[in-house]
Amino acid sequence: MRNKKLIPFEVIQKAVAGEPEAVDAVLRYYTAHIKYLSMYKGHINDDTPDRLKAKLVEAILKSRFAC
Repeated sequence: MRNKKLIPFEVIQKAVAGEPEAVDAVLRYYTAHIKYLSMYKGHINDDTPDRLKAKLVEAILKSRFAC
């Protein structure tokens, strides 16, 4: 059974391969969490979401899957 809340493995594989649509899907999946992490005293720091997204993309592209 699939958990509809998780990113499908195929999308993760494509993101690791560098497909822009898949990387965008992963970023959209984590958007709410990035906003949450960017909050400080009730306000969103404008630079933090961009840095977190850049780090996430960097981590995706550095990943290696043994498939």
